[in-house]
Amino acid sequence: MRANFTQLYLHFVWATWDRLPLITPDIQEFIYAAIIGECNQLGCTVIAVGGIEDHVHLLIGFPPTLAVSETIKQIKGSSSHLITHEINPGKFFKWQGSYGAFTVSYDAIDNVANYIRNQAIHHSQTSINPTWELTPNSPFS
Repeated sequence: MRANFTQLYLHFVWATWDRLPLITPDIQEFIYAAIIGECNQLGCTVIAVGGIEDHVHLLIGFPPTLAVSETIKQIKGSSSHLITHEINPGKFFKWQGSYGAFTVSYDAIDNVANYIRNQAIHHSQTSINPTWELTPNSPFS
């Protein structure tokens, strides 16, 4: 092989502070736009972003030059900064410090992306995937 080739995909999940319903409809699109913007700056390819009022899922194509922990730190930090300094200054908004990160095979991208895009439906029908969701027993809830 004459050139490097990588096919790395990560599914991130993280929650609001104390699982408070802080992702209100009026700021949800701003949060997602900030997440997408930071991913683009980092060289990640956003495949899907979605969630409900207390957590976010993100599926990205991940370049091998980044560290997982630094990537999520940048994504969470930039979105939180946007909300607290530009969109809703003076109102409380904060992410929990923890997160979940899962590798995704190329063949599973469509299924995971569809799951992420349909978060509201999965949560209303309780058809969630417990491995990917923030449950009382998960280490990042």
